[in-house]
Amino acid sequence: MSVSVQRLLELGRVSTVVPSPCGTFLVAAVAHVDPETARFVSKLVRVPLDGSAPTDLTRGKKNDRAPAFRGDGTLGFLSNREGDRDQVWLLPASGEPYALTDEPLGVTAFAFAEGSPRFVVLADVLPGVPHDQQREAAKDLATKGPSDLHYTSQPVRHWDHWLGRAAPHLVLYDDRGRVDLTPDASGEHRGDPAFAIAPNGTRAAIVERLPSPDRMQDGALRVFELEARTSRLLGRFERRSFERPLFSPSGRVLVARRTERSKEHHGKTELVQLDAGSGQVREVLSSWDRWPVPHGFVDEQRLLVTADDEGAHPVYVVDLADGRLERISSRAAGGSHDSVAWNGAKVTGVRHTFLHPPEPFAMKLLPESEPALVTRLSGFAEGEAEMRIERMKVPSTDGAPIDVFVACPPSAARAPMLLWIHGGPVSAFADAWHWRWNPLPFTRAGYAVVLPNPRGSTGYGQAFIEGIWKNSWGAQCYEDVLAVADAVAARPDVDGTRTAAMGGSFGGYMVNWIGGHTDRFVALVSHAGIFDHDSLGGVSDYGVWFSDSFGVTVDEDREAFERFSPHRFVTKWKTPTLVLHGERDYRVPIGEALTLFEALQRNGVPSELVVFPDENHWILKPRNVIAWYEHVLRFLDAHVR
Repeated sequence: MSVSVQRLLELGRVSTVVPSPCGTFLVAAVAHVDPETARFVSKLVRVPLDGSAPTDLTRGKKNDRAPAFRGDGTLGFLSNREGDRDQVWLLPASGEPYALTDEPLGVTAFAFAEGSPRFVVLADVLPGVPHDQQREAAKDLATKGPSDLHYTSQPVRHWDHWLGRAAPHLVLYDDRGRVDLTPDASGEHRGDPAFAIAPNGTRAAIVERLPSPDRMQDGALRVFELEARTSRLLGRFERRSFERPLFSPSGRVLVARRTERSKEHHGKTELVQLDAGSGQVREVLSSWDRWPVPHGFVDEQRLLVTADDEGAHPVYVVDLADGRLERISSRAAGGSHDSVAWNGAKVTGVRHTFLHPPEPFAMKLLPESEPALVTRLSGFAEGEAEMRIERMKVPSTDGAPIDVFVACPPSAARAPMLLWIHGGPVSAFADAWHWRWNPLPFTRAGYAVVLPNPRGSTGYGQAFIEGIWKNSWGAQCYEDVLAVADAVAARPDVDGTRTAAMGGSFGGYMVNWIGGHTDRFVALVSHAGIFDHDSLGGVSDYGVWFSDSFGVTVDEDREAFERFSPHRFVTKWKTPTLVLHGERDYRVPIGEALTLFEALQRNGVPSELVVFPDENHWILKPRNVIAWYEHVLRFLDAHVR
């Protein structure tokens, strides 16, 4: 059986898995498409670890998501059960769920202190408006205005929305009531802020954004003493930012990811440990050439982490005292893991591969353990994906080995080749399931899908990542991609005369660069691709980053800034091209697609434009997803076949 786009949308989508305090079951958030509204709706499912059947804990047409347990074993979650705004709800052992919060503008995220009745929420707050007037003020602004937004510095947008009047605040709930821990916050916690509360309820922390000389934002950690209601700022460094703060069980230790940035190099993402009292910072895995992601503590000394590692995303345990690192998930099993936690007896979480979607898993806390799926909540049957995955190492023009996945179709016939270039550029293809960029519908249509990890890809060491930095996008990375295309096209099971290249975001940029530099492909597909460096830098919500990564601004040296800008080479473009874009994309705004399409039309290149007015950088709505795949497959079939 092969997998169609429609089949992808029928499957349950497991997003989060959390272990119960008793260690006997998991709770998973699983989303399905509601046939009436054609939108994803999430429910909570109880998954016993003894192999017995899962049972639904919630159901209906409201979104129940982000499950988390209190220390007493009661399950909390986010839901829009009353109105359109999410609140924190509690599901008692018997009876109906009830709301724990009534934040006027809703709750974005929350965290329980496992050993304390305290919990914190992230909630939007209108500045200068008393708490009891927030709801009415928001309604009045929405219906009567004014709608003006005023800024004195960047950023002003984030992904698909303008940064509005309301700003995220960290709010504490405990036996003393509701307390806004950040009453004066304006823009310090915008942009998907990370926060945490200590398991014993003594402290909380949130990433605080601060102005930096490079006009980007540094990120320090604001740590709160919850009993005293005081706070202090820890870990402030120029051109540094924190992600994913996490407290040890005692609350004395805080770990986080810290990323540096520079015009000269991308900078390493490292795991650091902070003393929550003194603020002293030290790097934990300084000799490990990977980017760790902290997930959960096993005890006061040991921490579960994941990291991209040569096309997989395995689980490790690190001893914070001596920096000793052990791989827990077996190398032979491969795959990708997330939502990783320790339930007192086993490591649990979400596991997925190219050949099966995310599912709950459990494994022993031992080196090279085999992660076992606990159940299949997606409805995807074992062996349903009739796709063969092969690995290749292709030497690039400078001799560096480029790691490549080749997804082979069920048919034994010589297959046309679809070269699929990942976004980022600092990212990677891995042995992982992707709901948006899934090769299965293309292998079903008979294409050999080629997924390379060229320069800039994570999981192959810092030097490999640096190969994309300082305005070198169209240099060695391009050579890597073409070397892969040459090697795969020469395979006996691939028809090297029928080849197409496709990509989104940075992958779309690379397609646009290919268009002006070679006609070796018979079709190109560019989704949300960068076309003109100058125009992008002025309108992207991340425009300052582009100048930083290029090492020079357009005002300082236009020639150097635009050296690898695809728009300069459009007159050499001959290959038929499909351009796709979401109009609400503020990372790579739709002007890039419109400018590219006009240039192709002006120069007589066979081209098509598909716009989704209600989508952003990603195409997410179920019917739009179907339309996206249908447009791409139709275009490829018309030109490649």
